[in-house]
Amino acid sequence: MQAYHRLTEGERNQVYALKKAGLTQCAIADQICVNKSTICRELKRNAGLRGYRPKQAHRLAFARQLQIRRIRICTLIRKIPPPTDVDQCALQNLVLRLVTII
Repeated sequence: MQAYHRLTEGERNQVYALKKAGLTQCAIADQICVNKSTICRELKRNAGLRGYRPKQAHRLAFARQLQIRRIRICTLIRKIPPPTDVDQCALQNLVLRLVTII
């Protein structure tokens, strides 16, 4: 099984061109070496009122990625204990986890 990676802007341009050329989702997936469900999700999540457009799709995907990071950071911040109960080691671990997310 291949490691997970997000589609790049170039791959989104390829998806657009191949879709416009009339290829099926399975054929597009084979062309850019990703799973067919990736193409299905990409077209479903990132299609606007005027259909699938790669620049808009990249913006939408990037915005979702930032939102997920914000949620993770907020969740970790809520786990920080009040100042009277702070254990230095635990605080350092939380800070390190925050840094790796950002």
